[in-house]
Amino acid sequence: MPAEPVLRVAIDGVDGAGKTTLADALALGLRAAGAQVIRASVDGFHFPRAIRYRQGPHSPQGFYQDSYDYARLRAVLLDPLSVGGNLRYRTAIFDHRQDLALDQPELQAVPGSLLILDGIFLHRPELRHYWDYSVFLALSFEVSVARMAVRDGSDPDPQALSNRRYVEGQKRYLKLCQPEEHAHLVLDYTQGWVF
Repeated sequence: MPAEPVLRVAIDGVDGAGKTTLADALALGLRAAGAQVIRASVDGFHFPRAIRYRQGPHSPQGFYQDSYDYARLRAVLLDPLSVGGNLRYRTAIFDHRQDLALDQPELQAVPGSLLILDGIFLHRPELRHYWDYSVFLALSFEVSVARMAVRDGSDPDPQALSNRRYVEGQKRYLKLCQPEEHAHLVLDYTQGWVF
């Protein structure tokens, strides 16, 4: 008999949009209300650096195509938490900052739990059908790159060579996948989370 599925929520948006901040705040509030929340980020499913940069250090196509291991994301997180899944999952397989595989133990979800997954590129065709609910945080690259500069110490200019890979790769995603057309909710996140 299949286990009761987990409600799967995606929080998508370009780099620097505020996805992680929103996802963490939602998880905190839902846990305070008694919900069983599984919190994960697509950042835990990066490919190793050698794969991520095989098309070159400034390649937008490489950023879009080679950043994440979607097969493993599906196999160890999304499929186990879907209808018919066994509810045994992992929230991360790779530490991209250290460029090291993680040997995270398998966890057991409680039936009826809620998965909140944040990250870029979550409305790709191979992922869209997983989301019971999805949010896309919309804002300009001028705003998002400026936020990344504050967060990471990177160049605040969206046109800088160091940002080309990321900005152009995400523009490719926006054009090919049209996340604003597929998300259940699109939020103008220019001002961030305003209460």
